Amino acid sequence: MQLIIDSANINSINKLIEFFPIDGVTTNPSIIVKEQKPFLPLLKEIRSVIGEERELFVQVIAKNANEMVEEAKFICEALSGNVVVKVPVTMEGIKAIKQLKSEGIRTLATTIYTPINAYLAAKAGAEYVAPYVNRIDNLTGDGAKVVTEIIEIFSRHHLSCKVLAASFKNVQQIHNVSLAGAHGITAAPELIEALVEHPSIKENVEKFRKDWFNQYGNESLFLNITR
Repeated sequence: MQLIIDSANINSINKLIEFFPIDGVTTNPSIIVKEQKPFLPLLKEIRSVIGEERELFVQVIAKNANEMVEEAKFICEALSGNVVVKVPVTMEGIKAIKQLKSEGIRTLATTIYTPINAYLAAKAGAEYVAPYVNRIDNLTGDGAKVVTEIIEIFSRHHLSCKVLAASFKNVQQIHNVSLAGAHGITAAPELIEALVEHPSIKENVEKFRKDWFNQYGNESLFLNITR
């Protein structure tokens, strides 16, 4: 299962790349605007941090399919490395996904709220779909169930599109879509860090270190090799 950072903050991305097995970075217009930087230099800086192989997801903002396609081409020409263009699942977006597929440009269909949204995008040629788990939950739906049903539809109809679950508020939602079989998750930096947070972990580590110190008088394994 892929682990993707949903952020354009360079410091956060740097930190998570150092500590976690990260597969890429997703951005959207709101995330980029939040950084208050020129967008193209920011995207190039993200690329320099994550390297050429990790996927960088960048979203179009046009509403018309032809303009979406032109924006997608601009994104792919302007950025090096492994780029995936995010396209919303409007009618114009589905049209754009079809055309981009024919031109060899990889896409992620975003703003997915129903399994049928995902089906249409996958059939049009999207490589990924991104169901909005927490936003679905907030609409009195069940985000994890939507993910489950998307995966079932893809499996039954032999669609190779991957489910990259998005929009999380807590770790439990990530847990739920992982059990549902999502091919990946994209989450904010604080949620990725929360994946290793548990009070018992800290307590256990401190107990191990205390026991070691009481016996050997220091907290280094290597200083005690000859003892």
